[in-house]
Amino acid sequence: MTVDEKTFIEALRRAAAQNGIAALIDEEKAEKLYALTVRMLAVNEQFNLTAITDPDRIIFLHYIDCLLEAAHFPLGASVIDVGCGAGFPSLPLAVCRPDLEITALDSTAKRVAYVEETASSLGLTKLKTVTARAEEAARLPSLRECFDCATARAVAALPVLSELCLPFVKEGGLFIAMKGKNAKAELAASKNAIKTLGATLEGVIDTPITDFAGEVFARGTLLLRKSAKTPALYPRPYAKIVKKPL
Repeated sequence: MTVDEKTFIEALRRAAAQNGIAALIDEEKAEKLYALTVRMLAVNEQFNLTAITDPDRIIFLHYIDCLLEAAHFPLGASVIDVGCGAGFPSLPLAVCRPDLEITALDSTAKRVAYVEETASSLGLTKLKTVTARAEEAARLPSLRECFDCATARAVAALPVLSELCLPFVKEGGLFIAMKGKNAKAELAASKNAIKTLGATLEGVIDTPITDFAGEVFARGTLLLRKSAKTPALYPRPYAKIVKKPL
């Protein structure tokens, strides 16, 4: 698919302004997001990265969706993107928040290689990758409770996701869970997990996305503050996590 650069950048900046994040995307960053789009669509023809291939939908449902979270990350924070997949939110965040030190974690080697190669091609020197299962990586001394923030997008229900993500977050840090329209319902089912894993609820934020046609996509962001160390028992093996969520 051919994507016209000028048309794409104009649409991107208009979408950012429409959703209140225009300040995040200057001309240089817009050009990098265009280059990211071209590369993603090219690689997507070789193996599946995304089902979203229309440029406008990419803008709203990948880039705007991810960048609406950018304000929650402290300046210069170390961040782990758990289950990064095709690099969301890690790649857009690395482009538009170059102050962040981002680790993109996924168990699929092909996707991790894509994220690493894409970051290199875009000059994103503060993004690194790790190929591992989250429940195993969270037990490594080099990763456990080492990050200011953890984040995840479309990975699992919140009780499961909390057990996979909170062990990476240092005391005082933040787990930023990107969720859809069921964010509040998932939160209600996660109170025991959040407490058991050493966190407290800091905020529930509605982050709807409005496209050019006026269609609104419901989104919710859950902010969980790490208030105590995660007990050594967690995370459990994945089969146990999903069979018996906390």
